[in-house]
Amino acid sequence: MTDPRPLAWPPAPIKTERLVLRESEARDRATAIELNASPEVGTYLGGPRPRAELERTVPEVPGRRPGFFVVELDGAAIGTVQLDPHDPSPPGAHRREAAGTALGYLFLPEAWGRGYATEACRAALDWFAQALPGEPVVLYTQTANARSMRLAAKLGFTELERFEGYGAEQWFGVWSSAAPAA
Repeated sequence: MTDPRPLAWPPAPIKTERLVLRESEARDRATAIELNASPEVGTYLGGPRPRAELERTVPEVPGRRPGFFVVELDGAAIGTVQLDPHDPSPPGAHRREAAGTALGYLFLPEAWGRGYATEACRAALDWFAQALPGEPVVLYTQTANARSMRLAAKLGFTELERFEGYGAEQWFGVWSSAAPAA
């Protein structure tokens, strides 16, 4: 999250039409491991991480930090949405000033194609806009990731630039609560 403006955390669970976004709990550890070990989920993120390494390193309660939401459908975790401090280290000086917060998300492959990512990310952005009005949020994705490119457009992110990074063309965009969501 954008420092030094603290957010009240955790918020009450955020309920959408089909989903609940909530703080992480110990019961979410298996889903966190599955998300990070999945070859499908890791396709545009540098590949899956070894399950044995994850079993050793994922904490009992994964993602316990401000801005980390577990996305739940019918009582089961299906993914995560993160609003984390923006790391401006990728090449390109003007990205450093675009925003202090970056949106990230991971969903289990069986949850893909049903609009859950759009619904969950929109709810998290709405929460963020109320918590820090007018504060922009950035998003990075590979241009080859057609699903993430469509999601960025649906959420109302505006392209700032494309650049080469991590061996592929990357897309970089910004969203602000001052701009209407698509």
